[in-house]
Amino acid sequence: MFDRIARVYDRMNSVMTAGMDRRWRERAVDLAALSPGDRALDVATGTGDLAVELSRRVAPGGEVVGADFSESMLELARQKAPGLRFEVGNALALPYRDAEFAAVTVGFGARNFSDLHTGLAEMARVTRPGGRVVVLEITTPQRAPLSWFFRLWFDSVVPALGRLAGDPEAYTYLPSSVRRFPGPPELARELVSVGLEDVRWILTAGGIIAIHVGTVPR
Repeated sequence: MFDRIARVYDRMNSVMTAGMDRRWRERAVDLAALSPGDRALDVATGTGDLAVELSRRVAPGGEVVGADFSESMLELARQKAPGLRFEVGNALALPYRDAEFAAVTVGFGARNFSDLHTGLAEMARVTRPGGRVVVLEITTPQRAPLSWFFRLWFDSVVPALGRLAGDPEAYTYLPSSVRRFPGPPELARELVSVGLEDVRWILTAGGIIAIHVGTVPR
């Protein structure tokens, strides 16, 4: 599915978020607390937008790796940012050493992990002591009227946009994956369960976006 939608992925993200997705990525990278010269990993990197934002924070002298299971997405990421390292990787069995990165992020990809606990545990494993794991994800707002708008947008408008883009199945999957994903308190507990400390989250965009961060114990 992700290979199929790769060519329309960036355009659809921009339309669906009214262009606000870039600012959400910036806030996620703020929480990663990177410094020049650091190494960072972006899991489920897709077309690489979050990896590009990470690269701005580790320059000069740092390195960013973007891993994804969709080769078509990675091809676009390499075109977008030829100076970064993009490679095929399974989020449930990351091909990296323990404690290899100063920060590990995932943006709009954790809800696609077939085993959330294993995916988060792998992110924590490859993060060095004192480093941070950051999860940027869509969440379901609980308060009206935004909750009403959210249901209308995700249950009606997004599938319609998917039909226009030529892949209604993929953009029916999106709202269903958001509904299945744990809410902010539940996701925080998952992060604690994989050994992270100082876990917290911020809500933005009226409660539609949650950004969680946790620290690997020293």
